[in-house]
Amino acid sequence: MGFKRFDPEDFVVSADTVTSTVWSGFQPSLNSYFSSSVQKEGTSGPYYLNVFQTGSSVQGSEIQFAIAFGDETGRGSVDFDTAVPGVSPSRTIYGQYRTLVLEDENADFPFGLNFTGSYFYALNVERARYKEKLFPGSMNLVISSSNPQIDSITLTDNSNEVTLPQYFGTMRAYQVISGSDGTAYRGNGFSFSGSYGLFLPDISVILLNGATLDDSSLPGTSGLNDGCGIGLGTNLTANINGDNNSKLFRHISASSGNVNGKIFELNSQETITSDFVFVRTRNSEFNYSENPSFISGSTGEVIFNYFINNPQTFPTCVGMYNDSNELLAAAKLSRPISKDFTKEALIRVKLDF
Repeated sequence: MGFKRFDPEDFVVSADTVTSTVWSGFQPSLNSYFSSSVQKEGTSGPYYLNVFQTGSSVQGSEIQFAIAFGDETGRGSVDFDTAVPGVSPSRTIYGQYRTLVLEDENADFPFGLNFTGSYFYALNVERARYKEKLFPGSMNLVISSSNPQIDSITLTDNSNEVTLPQYFGTMRAYQVISGSDGTAYRGNGFSFSGSYGLFLPDISVILLNGATLDDSSLPGTSGLNDGCGIGLGTNLTANINGDNNSKLFRHISASSGNVNGKIFELNSQETITSDFVFVRTRNSEFNYSENPSFISGSTGEVIFNYFINNPQTFPTCVGMYNDSNELLAAAKLSRPISKDFTKEALIRVKLDF
């Protein structure tokens, strides 16, 4: 065994980006939607609705994303206590995302330059569906009215329309617009009530502006919607279970009959950082071994004289040690390499994090 201290130039850091779809089974588009009545009627039901790719009783059924509804004043859900009006699940959801995204309990959500929203729908991608973050420009979400063949809208983020994203702290944010693959169909892709929401790739959340979804002032044409909504009909009655999560679920699931063929496309993005370590063995190095075939166990002498001037070794493994002589990592070669005074070797070790 031989030791050699690495030099700074022996280390190289590289970063590669890998993208993949977020849906189960590596499906590029989520085209079927199921919910669970057990979850909806349970303790979590007033807060969010889980969406599955198959029926919840079918083997392999997995949560794909969840739908939540938030309102600044607590409308559309039942108050926790009738003696305290407006304190309800929808208000809790609104405050949760305001703290998470805006980091300011008094701020309003900016849906465009001059528009703010007091209520929204949140689509949370299930954490098990991705490794790091969402991929801007990959979102294509079709939301339909009761007649998906006539009235529907395709939403995407505006990552291809802007040079730099908007930032909330260190969190990136893109506006959700009418368009596809990160590009607006026409203009800026906004409606009369601002943008259609916020696309937050770093926390894998899509906030949809409720006001734009409720806007039905212009009819929609499948795949050609600009500045129009679908008349979602959000229930904003105080202290009433408006079942708004299910409303949006039905308008998304109804899109499966849309002629566009793509209902909810979304990819994830992961940055893989690799450290490359170059192990350099010069002709005069690592030509001897402590293996018993070299050294006599009783006298400590070289067994064969020709090993003194013409030794040959066959390295099979590279180990990296710290200054305390503790083994930190080991890399096994694909095959032994022949080493003597006439040969040098360069071994590249890749460490992924």
